[in-house]
Amino acid sequence: MTVSSLPAHRLRPQVDVSAAEQAAAALLTALGTDLSGESLRDTPRRMAGALAEMLTPAPFRLTTFPNDAGYDELVVARSIEFHSLCEHHLLPFVGVAHVGYLPDERIVGLSKLARVVEHAARALQVQERLTQQVSDWLQQELQPKGVGVVIEAEHLCMSLRGVQKRGTKTVTSALHGLIRDDLRTRQEFLALARS
Repeated sequence: MTVSSLPAHRLRPQVDVSAAEQAAAALLTALGTDLSGESLRDTPRRMAGALAEMLTPAPFRLTTFPNDAGYDELVVARSIEFHSLCEHHLLPFVGVAHVGYLPDERIVGLSKLARVVEHAARALQVQERLTQQVSDWLQQELQPKGVGVVIEAEHLCMSLRGVQKRGTKTVTSALHGLIRDDLRTRQEFLALARS
């Protein structure tokens, strides 16, 4: 099983690094930057490369295994670090994701919980969509009894510009199945995510 369905059930287009480099040079010039100096000469190439890296997720295969032991309690991976780019200002937002699921017939390789977050984050994003994409994808592909995702992030578009409130964290959540509908399971997941 691959992540080609993530996000929005379509493959991402390839980054045209050459065109991005030309556009970066044009942007920097429009902002009044003289690119003729030695320290700035390669900045458009470095900008294009950095953005291409931040927008290109590594491919992976979802590894699941039969739930032979009949494990029926929450599995939670906490504090999965990630970074993404705000689609409104092209500034980073960075934070952690807490991802959990309630197994049914299959369990997932634990590193894949982090890989799903990383894959969805490597795009122009908003935090709300990122949270929903991770939870929807796990619900669809793993078909557990429930999925819970909580994301906490600092947005540099809010810290460095505009209101300039450093350290402010935005928290979003997306819950499916029993993690959403069963009050005790919901409370347990949210308590584990906050620990």
